[in-house]
Amino acid sequence: MKLYYAPGTCALACWIALEWAGADYTVEKVDPKSEAYRRINPLGMVPALDIGGPRAMTQADAILQYVAEKYPHRHLGVDGDPEQRFAFVETMAFLTGDFHPAFWPFFSPQRYTTREDEAALKEVREASHARIDRVLTHLDGLIGGAEHVYQDRRTVADPYAFVMVRWSERLPKTWRDYANVARFMTAMQADPAVERVLAQSRA
Repeated sequence: MKLYYAPGTCALACWIALEWAGADYTVEKVDPKSEAYRRINPLGMVPALDIGGPRAMTQADAILQYVAEKYPHRHLGVDGDPEQRFAFVETMAFLTGDFHPAFWPFFSPQRYTTREDEAALKEVREASHARIDRVLTHLDGLIGGAEHVYQDRRTVADPYAFVMVRWSERLPKTWRDYANVARFMTAMQADPAVERVLAQSRA
């Protein structure tokens, strides 16, 4: 099992999940824009997970849920009735469909304007702040008085949120301004597996 990653991306969430799962795996740092990597994932996005199948698995949400299901004894996903499964899938969908896209205008402002001058790009970045605040506020509510994203227990939703929340450190209002998110982030940063992954990803 090999995980392809780029530093600072959602791929690190999958790396942390593999650590938590006790999986036997390796990692490879890649340039997502390179021709070599596009032969692995034509979309040029990380993560990708090669398990020896006809093609590599892609999409962080899908890979995370695969890891949770492959290692059920680690209890990183959810079982139970349809309502419980819905609540977990809804949480993952929020992280994929709302949280992640909120940062796109900040990181890639050129996609959201036909102008190319720095003033226009700055306006797009600044416009993203309100949307990012909205998703961080929602995440803060999901966490509540707990230290986890989903129902006060460790799941693959935790590393997914953790990696993306870190992106807010580049903004005027960071994750430290949200009490529940700050408690969650402090707990995650103290996790030995998280510490290992962050250190190795920067190497």
